[in-house]
Amino acid sequence: MLSDQELLRYSRQILLPQIDVDGQLRLKQSRALIVGLGGLGSPVALYLAAAGVGELHLADFDSVDLTNLQRQVLHDTPSVGQSKVDSALARLAALNPEVVLHPLRGALDADSLAAAVAAVDLVLDCSDNFATREAVNAACVAAGKPLVSGAAIRLEGQLSVFDPRGEDSPCYHCLYGHGSEAELTCSEAGVVGPLVGLVGSLQALEALKLLAGFGEPLVGRLLLVDALTSRFRELRVRRDPQCPVCGVRHGQ
Repeated sequence: MLSDQELLRYSRQILLPQIDVDGQLRLKQSRALIVGLGGLGSPVALYLAAAGVGELHLADFDSVDLTNLQRQVLHDTPSVGQSKVDSALARLAALNPEVVLHPLRGALDADSLAAAVAAVDLVLDCSDNFATREAVNAACVAAGKPLVSGAAIRLEGQLSVFDPRGEDSPCYHCLYGHGSEAELTCSEAGVVGPLVGLVGSLQALEALKLLAGFGEPLVGRLLLVDALTSRFRELRVRRDPQCPVCGVRHGQ
């Protein structure tokens, strides 16, 4: 049940027929893991907490640096030097005390990542390196949990949803393979702040759609964002039957 206070807090989204009270209850009963509390994870965590997702599991091993504040809006100047998880806990608890917050402060190895994924209903990959994205994808495929994946660098962003519960859904590895060792990070290539805010906000929207059960998620589609020209482009993505990650799950 939703309390009177919750009905008031979430009234604007409950008014939407696609969500209504039933959808809000589903959000309240949902658990999401956010991997990375930086530029993408900031809007993801803020919007999911504001929307009333029942449990947020927050994973990051890093500390807040002054250079983060240009885009990582979850943190502020007094939190410089503090653990990103601790900074996020304080901000999110102040935003919505109804949400249960679970801190995951250290780097996640294979076992702890598998346990973290198993404990939730949905995972949002807001990390900034290929190795983490591959590991998160493999854990989600193994556990059968949907993954909302976003990335942004320079003036380009991308977003997709991988849902191993569906036989036709590709996984991250189907799309990107083994990646590139020469992959750059934002600290090396730069990024404009509102772009990661945009991609992270879209990740939060996709998560709400999946958890509350409305709309059409970005499964099998890759959304490309060109911030320089303010253009969006969509590509179809098919599952690779020979994929070494999800092919095994589907019996190939």
